[in-house]
Amino acid sequence: MKNYKSDRDLLILLKNGDTLAFYDIYERYCKKLYHFVLRSIKQESDAEEIVQVVFVKIWERRNKIQTNTSFEFFLFRIAYNETMDLFRKRISEKKYVEYVKSIQQSEATNNTTDEIRYNELSREVDSLLEDLTPRQREIFCLSHNEGLSNKEISKKINISENTVKKHLLNARSYLKSHLDKGLIYNVLFIYLFL
Repeated sequence: MKNYKSDRDLLILLKNGDTLAFYDIYERYCKKLYHFVLRSIKQESDAEEIVQVVFVKIWERRNKIQTNTSFEFFLFRIAYNETMDLFRKRISEKKYVEYVKSIQQSEATNNTTDEIRYNELSREVDSLLEDLTPRQREIFCLSHNEGLSNKEISKKINISENTVKKHLLNARSYLKSHLDKGLIYNVLFIYLFL
């Protein structure tokens, strides 16, 4: 039987240690996460390992998951960090260096291009954040960098929750309208983070 619970409902159950909710979340996201990692790492066994590590971390950090923010953003951020960690580890291993040398030049070029584009996107977003008002920038960073809910932000900086929502909507709208739509990473960024 299919599970039609929302992410939020499942996360609330997960925070209480519900293993069935954890399994449902795993089933909902494991394939999407696997393909996301595989596009970067190109090794099925490494992609499977990273997905497993990500879900172990989700279980271990279940008490810290925010139910009012994007779980998908949280999940993919952990996957990206794990992928980068594995790249760093593999670079130091001789056998992986030999493997990388054996990959066709076009694949190596694509990987380098992807990393360059991601770095360009990061710089572009950082630059655009500087154009926001100080309050918008503060609220956006509290939401996206620290993972705070609107309610938590409201309490932290002593403004209404509706004002927090308004600032976030304005910040996201500004970023979406000013990002270079030509880069695939921008599309991914907009989908996952905004």
